[in-house]
Amino acid sequence: MPMMYGFAQQRKQLLEVELERLRNEMPQLGAMRVALTGDLAMGHVTPETPLELVVVQMTDESFHRRADFWTTHLRPRIDTSFFVYTPEEYEELADSDPILVAVEREGELIIG
Repeated sequence: MPMMYGFAQQRKQLLEVELERLRNEMPQLGAMRVALTGDLAMGHVTPETPLELVVVQMTDESFHRRADFWTTHLRPRIDTSFFVYTPEEYEELADSDPILVAVEREGELIIG
């Protein structure tokens, strides 16, 4: 398979544009805190890299349904994963949940 150049850089630009769009819209929808995590936060972008965001918000929804709110309201233009925690859950799980540990170690706070 031939090696193609430039696709990772193009993907990074697309991710950054989408991240900025979401950063502008999320506070009005109740995001108290949002952190970028995953490969983009660590600078390891490939043509398949998704946008991965940890969101802290007040919600009564069950954990597995919370991302639906963000997907429905924001309609991401690229592959985006939302990991949504209440403020209490975030504080309680920050040292044990693998996603939150990664956010604390290498994430980038974009709101809050």
